[in-house]
Amino acid sequence: MASTSKVNFYEEEEDDEEEELEHFDDFTLASSWERFISDIEATCRQWLADGPKNLLAKGAVQVDSSKNIYKVKSDLKNITRSYCMEYHFEINSSGKVVDWNYPLHDLQLCFGVKDFLVISPQSASGVVLNSPEGSKLLSAVAIALTNCSSLWPAFVPIHDPSRKAYMGIQNMGTVFTRRFEADHIGSQVPIKFMHLEGLHELFLSKFAYSLLDHSTHLFKVHFTMKLTYRTLHYDDDDDDIQGADADNVGPGADLDGHSSNKTQWDDDCPWSEWYSAEDPVKGFDLIATWSEKVVESSLEMAEIENVSPHDAEKWILSPNIAPNLSKGNRIGFASQLSLLVNALEMSYEAQFLEDFVSVENPGSDTLKSSLVIPPSTVVDRVLKDLFLEGMKIPDLAKGKHKNSRAIKGAPLQSLFAQFCLHSLWFGNCNIRAIAVLWIEFVREIRWCWEESQPVPKMSSNGSIDLSTCLINQKLQMLAICIEKKRELNEEFEDCIGSQDDAFDHMEEQGRVGERSNDLHPSSRDSVAECNSHLTTDGFHESKVIMSRFSMNREDIPSADPEPSNSLRRGSAGPVGSMKLLKSYQSLHAPFTQDAPLMTEDMHEERLQAVEASGDSFNFSAQLEREVLSSDMSAFKAANPDAVFEDFIRWHSPGDWENDETEGSSSSGNLNVEGVKEDWPPRGRLSLRMSDRGNLWRKIWNDAPALPVYEQKPILDPNREGEKVLHFLETLQPHQLLEQMVFTAFRAAADTLNQTKHGGLKQMNTKIEQLYRTIASALSPLRANQFQGNSEIFEDLRRLCVVFERVEKLLTLAASLHRKFLNAPRLSEAFFSDYHDFYLPAMGMSSVDIDNEKEFGTKQQLRMNERQVVSNMFRPPTANQSWRKVLSMGNLLNGHEPILREIVFSLRDSISGNHYAASTPEGYQQEIETHRMYICGTSNDLRVALSVTSCD
Repeated sequence: MASTSKVNFYEEEEDDEEEELEHFDDFTLASSWERFISDIEATCRQWLADGPKNLLAKGAVQVDSSKNIYKVKSDLKNITRSYCMEYHFEINSSGKVVDWNYPLHDLQLCFGVKDFLVISPQSASGVVLNSPEGSKLLSAVAIALTNCSSLWPAFVPIHDPSRKAYMGIQNMGTVFTRRFEADHIGSQVPIKFMHLEGLHELFLSKFAYSLLDHSTHLFKVHFTMKLTYRTLHYDDDDDDIQGADADNVGPGADLDGHSSNKTQWDDDCPWSEWYSAEDPVKGFDLIATWSEKVVESSLEMAEIENVSPHDAEKWILSPNIAPNLSKGNRIGFASQLSLLVNALEMSYEAQFLEDFVSVENPGSDTLKSSLVIPPSTVVDRVLKDLFLEGMKIPDLAKGKHKNSRAIKGAPLQSLFAQFCLHSLWFGNCNIRAIAVLWIEFVREIRWCWEESQPVPKMSSNGSIDLSTCLINQKLQMLAICIEKKRELNEEFEDCIGSQDDAFDHMEEQGRVGERSNDLHPSSRDSVAECNSHLTTDGFHESKVIMSRFSMNREDIPSADPEPSNSLRRGSAGPVGSMKLLKSYQSLHAPFTQDAPLMTEDMHEERLQAVEASGDSFNFSAQLEREVLSSDMSAFKAANPDAVFEDFIRWHSPGDWENDETEGSSSSGNLNVEGVKEDWPPRGRLSLRMSDRGNLWRKIWNDAPALPVYEQKPILDPNREGEKVLHFLETLQPHQLLEQMVFTAFRAAADTLNQTKHGGLKQMNTKIEQLYRTIASALSPLRANQFQGNSEIFEDLRRLCVVFERVEKLLTLAASLHRKFLNAPRLSEAFFSDYHDFYLPAMGMSSVDIDNEKEFGTKQQLRMNERQVVSNMFRPPTANQSWRKVLSMGNLLNGHEPILREIVFSLRDSISGNHYAASTPEGYQQEIETHRMYICGTSNDLRVALSVTSCD
């Protein structure tokens, strides 16, 4: 018993201590819900104290729907579940609750609020599934906001997320409270609510007595409306929907599909020969807004429903840009150039192109399985396009940019450039397909040589352009050799015919013995006729003399008026007042042969030989011996009495040193009268020409007096042509691919440069920068620093990314230009906005682009631009009639709006002396008692209601 009583004593003592501890801290009496309210209050007080500027500094996040709205959030925990509370605030308030031109948050638009709170459960749905829980949650927030004297409205998402339903509350001071409610009907919208009259009655039912007839009682309701129209996609399957309206694009364009067989929007764009690009502008959204007006009856609403959108106060246009323009890759020049870079990387694995297609190659099985060669029919079609359909001499300046010469490729319209462009799309531009196509290409080139047929897409006149790639130079050399070869064959046949005619004529006259005297001029003329192109194509007059004395062919007499004991041959006429030193006869300029054509590698060989020799003057003369000997022979024939000094005065004036006394007489016109006493002129050869062992004098002594038409041609077309073919047939794979990369980038850029985009300055700048970037990135190719350097291949792939950016921008510029030919301001504005949006991604890899950010821009239309945009909404045809239900009114060329947004509001005047001083100033004179936002189409309807009540 004693032990038992003792135990009871201790137990009673412990109970007393526990009871004292329970009353020690009053906070333990607070419920979990009260602690939850306290957490909300503490968070709100902190946000109020910080203000917008400090919240931005602490990491507030911008809301996607608006550039002016930011949000911060805080996690809250209750006993049963966790919540997330977000505070949305504006940094620059516009002062207007509803502004259709201003990007607003969904809740701002629905309820006409500015800064607000949203509290939602942290669950998969993110909504409160039943109204009682939502009401309880709002009560907690309202108590917390009242405790911290905040007038922020608070919202709770309820029901299913697809309904976008909310309930909310706002304490507006000591008297008024606003309650919010929003819900959505996703299907089976009553016909009554498809029209403005029914929606007006719906709003009236929220405050008028139900027994009243709304049509007989007038309520001054404030009304504003926004209608959104959308054009049909420009890539629609219907033939009637092709591009912009004919009235919009101007004369000469036919984009409506009625009289044209065009099936693609870019059929007349320069890249359409190689690929068809997706139209980056899928359509346009036109927003027509009406300013606020007062409506007193439903009949007025019925009249407004029949009003034309042209009567709207503002028209705002927004383009729908294809998402893949800024996200992901697409087929174009850039994608194929990237494949060509891969082929270049593989080209170093073999020594000959045949190794990539040979069956005996050990690695051919791996290549065959991964790299497919197109069938022979495709090869034949490509070769036909290159050789049979390209016989016309191309315009090499077409599409040429001022910076394109910095890229050592071939001109766009040349044969090799066209081969490279075909290769981009041949067999997906793999190394095996390129090797097969090149082998067949060289076979066709050899056939042209053997059959003396002109090389298509190559000029056979003029000099070789050393600024192009070596393959293009070789093809140009071959074209010239074929032309020379054809001329020689034709001249030989003509000579044979003329000699037969001359022999028959001599037999009839019976004066064969006098042939050398009587027929010498005629025989010479017949030989000259055999060389019918000497004065224009094959030979030329001295460029030095022509430039020095500014002579024209029309001003040169055909014969020397002065008597001469020797007959001149091959003379182009006298050279000003210059006279021969010995005979005082006029010095005549001869017709001379063209200098031998040389490609880049031939020039390099000669320079290396000169460097190895050391004596550049004599060695250069030795290298040019044939040319110099030909010029001397022609000069002797045109000036039979000439001496070596006369040739130097004509051919190399810098090597003839005049005395001071001759300067005045030689500068004027030398007349026959009164001048012979001063003859010969006082002068001498230069030191290098007066040397006894001078090579020029030796060549002069050995050169016969032959006019140009009797000389052997300097250029041997047969020998040079075979050299070119040997070069093409033995070209190593990496040498071919390196030059293909140069030419493909240049040709692709030149093709895009032909695009008509309205002269956009930003686009012109990007194209110019692209050429410079290409030239800079390809510079290691010219320096032979390519093989085995992986960094250079990565640079080339980055170059392809940059090329893709510019290509996409150019596609957008072309599309906008076509659609706004009569409203260029809009195309410039839309492109400028997209350029600024896209600029951060220029030059970066695709992984650096923010794919979450979407482009959105709007332009308010001027009155003269409305008709241009209206023409884009062409009336629906019979094939498209099923698309539209036509049930909402306010039709634009037969198109109903895809979205209609309406705001009804009812306002009431109040007296300010009944309310406390904390009542907001905006509510002192007039208060919005009811407000309804309606958004919907013929298939769905969303209604948001706010009601102000006096508690």
